[in-house]
Amino acid sequence: MDSFEINKLIAAVLVVFLVVFGIGKISDLIYNVEKPSTSAYKVEVSTSTSTQASDIEKSVDISALLAMGNIDHGKSVFKKCSACHSVKKGGKNKIGPALYNVIGRNIAALSDYKYSKAFVAYKKSWTFNEMNGFLIKPQAHIKGTKMAFAGLKKEKDRASVILFMNQNSDNPLPLP
Repeated sequence: MDSFEINKLIAAVLVVFLVVFGIGKISDLIYNVEKPSTSAYKVEVSTSTSTQASDIEKSVDISALLAMGNIDHGKSVFKKCSACHSVKKGGKNKIGPALYNVIGRNIAALSDYKYSKAFVAYKKSWTFNEMNGFLIKPQAHIKGTKMAFAGLKKEKDRASVILFMNQNSDNPLPLP
């Protein structure tokens, strides 16, 4: 291939780029679309998501919620959690703390796990209501948590996981 052929190939590639970009610029000039000054619809966003989470927690009848779940379903849903948490007796901490005996235990109570400052400052215990509120959306329930889990939106899933975690304890709490 001589230099004349190479020049023709380079010229053809340049012409294609110029045509493509030129058509885009010309169509922008012909069909000028102005952006509206105001939105066609507005989405209102509440600034206090932690208040919303505590409101949800208070409005839930926990005994009715727990009646929706079952332990076998909770075991299968807990597989989402098992990448970061262990629920076996004597299980080791992973990315998250071990969750054996978690229901009824104080939050951030394991001495061999480094909790986030938000968890340490929270000063509550893992009741059925507290666990339900947390599992809805962890970041909204305890601001500043390191836990990057999106949460469990389905009530049956949350109830089943809570029942499963309560069962995995030396002394399971009586159901409300």
